[in-house]
Amino acid sequence: MAAGAKADGAGCARYTYRLRVSGSAQRALEAEWERCRWIWNECVAKSKAVDEAAKASGEKLACGPARLDRMLTEARKSTAWLRAGSSVPQQQLIRDFGKSRAKALKDITDRLPVRQRAGMPRFKRKRETSPTLNYTKRGFRLKDGRLHLAGGIVVRPVWSRELPGPPSSVRVYRDSIGHWYASFVTRAVTDELPATGRVIGIDWGVAETATTTSDGHDLPHAQHGRKAQAKLSRYDRMMARRRPKKGQAASKGYRKAKKLRAKACKKIARQREDTGRKWAKRVVRDHDKVAVEDFRPKFLAKTTMARKAADAAIGATKKALIEMGRKHGRNIRLVHPAHTTMDCAQCGARTKHALPLSERTYACTACGAVLPRDKNSARVMLVRAGWNPDGAEGARPVGALLPQAA
Repeated sequence: MAAGAKADGAGCARYTYRLRVSGSAQRALEAEWERCRWIWNECVAKSKAVDEAAKASGEKLACGPARLDRMLTEARKSTAWLRAGSSVPQQQLIRDFGKSRAKALKDITDRLPVRQRAGMPRFKRKRETSPTLNYTKRGFRLKDGRLHLAGGIVVRPVWSRELPGPPSSVRVYRDSIGHWYASFVTRAVTDELPATGRVIGIDWGVAETATTTSDGHDLPHAQHGRKAQAKLSRYDRMMARRRPKKGQAASKGYRKAKKLRAKACKKIARQREDTGRKWAKRVVRDHDKVAVEDFRPKFLAKTTMARKAADAAIGATKKALIEMGRKHGRNIRLVHPAHTTMDCAQCGARTKHALPLSERTYACTACGAVLPRDKNSARVMLVRAGWNPDGAEGARPVGALLPQAA
């Protein structure tokens, strides 16, 4: 399994590796998670009690990480079960809880709409949450190719590539199909590519995932989800037939069908990620400057194109392109998407009315330019980024002066 490098804060990158976990190590990790889950639920209960007391008294009562840390110290003194686990992931869980609660309170203070608010931390149920353990530098070490975690837990990462530097923290987690991973945070390293002198503009869409000013770099819709739809529908029917009644435990057949569906969804997600990363690497390798439409595909979830837009994975592909550009030292510029389908890339004139989706050709009434709609939008990205759109296709712009004869 290849490691994935992702940006994780300023100057840091995250590298993820598959883990080979023995039976004893898996039991130890699950026991650590049970302790952390119990602490999280205690923090949720305590914060709710503090909020209710604050409403009743009218005073502002604090329930931050410092207070919860003192509660954890007292709980570890009085409970041998908690002391049996490492304090590092437990303290990190309290930090994560504090950040989550602070973000929710900030959204309420800022009076954001309910849809845009981050919800208050909720209880983590045993069968609905996957284990996630965070370790700081003092809670793990790498020795002889193995990952040694606090508490005497030893696992073996699949080193698909070397870490660029010593990691500052690691997150050990299990995904929906039971695979364990270790995600290391290290200092980001820039691997600059040779200059090419070329620029490119990118417009996102649904018929084609990405339309560019270079015909050789367009990204067609791969339709990974559509190709696997028959298999997913079959697993949905299996789950529907075996779904337990409310209050009853799920049967072995239901859990098996649920795992099969999760494996199919995981495969689709990996296919989308692989397609997006390979395309992003090709674009970044061949161009010095990339003008990208700063498109937010979330609103498409409420339209008739929701299924196809989700299958295109525009958000994941855009994120992969930005991360790849930063990794290789390319100039990635995000362009605001407003009116990009209404502006002319040649003269800058804007149409009076928005073009319907059925109209796939842009015809400018001012200068007479006729271009495919998405190609025109891709060239508008370059114009708005302040780069000469000429370099994308090697063509002379309309109205340019010819060179004087010697």
